[in-house]
Amino acid sequence: MGEEPAGGAARRLVETRQRGWIDPARAGFGHSRHSCAEGLSPYAEHFWISTWDLAEPYTQRLISHPTVNLTVTEEYARVAGVIRGEFSCTLEGRGRVVGLRFRPGGFRPFAGGPVSRLTGRFVSLPDMYGTAGATLWREVLASPDEEAMRLIERFLLDLRPAPAPTIDPLIERAAALVAAAETDQTITRVDQLAALAGTSVRSLQRLFQEYVGIGPKWVIRRFRLHEAAERVRDGLAPADLAAELGYTDQAHLTRDFAAAVGLPPAAYQRLTSA
Repeated sequence: MGEEPAGGAARRLVETRQRGWIDPARAGFGHSRHSCAEGLSPYAEHFWISTWDLAEPYTQRLISHPTVNLTVTEEYARVAGVIRGEFSCTLEGRGRVVGLRFRPGGFRPFAGGPVSRLTGRFVSLPDMYGTAGATLWREVLASPDEEAMRLIERFLLDLRPAPAPTIDPLIERAAALVAAAETDQTITRVDQLAALAGTSVRSLQRLFQEYVGIGPKWVIRRFRLHEAAERVRDGLAPADLAAELGYTDQAHLTRDFAAAVGLPPAAYQRLTSA
């Protein structure tokens, strides 16, 4: 941690909520988040590193976010687009994942087209970037954490996304609107987010498909489900959440919750309180 990443600033640990983790108290692996180089920060939120040494297999499930991730493990090196449904990963033996989470909209300069082309897909680095992607995979696997993060930073910055102040302003616009959908619990409909953006619903939908990779309705609902999972885990009755989070009734919330989490709210509450 004493070295400096590309960009000059000392790397720091990033503290964020484990929002979207299903039953995080039982997580069977180590997980840390780290800042990225200044030049990459308009595009990426943070690095994350997970390590494990397990006697028995462990499956971690997630309620996914509207973000793109680059991940490198022994088994694969890939770009993961936005995952619409439930996502789970089974860990066995001993291993490590080095990941980079992009800001909503931030992968657009690296995608070579609309980010929606990646939605629901995993694309290997060799398929996306050819021999350079394959070389990065090998080098990251052979490197300790700090150097692995530096290698990924250099690789992406060498792809030459626009430097400030010529960064595409729609990246920041998309990121700000996604952040508003996450933090403002009163936003439960697309027309509300469009009004905040000062644009039409159709224009907002086009922006999200091009830059975020998925529509604003999904983004709003996903963040309300994150909120629902946290509050159900804290003991709040699902019936009290439905209207507050913009659902027509409890049955509608239950269907969406089960599709994203893999369990209906009452079963999830029993699981996390056991």
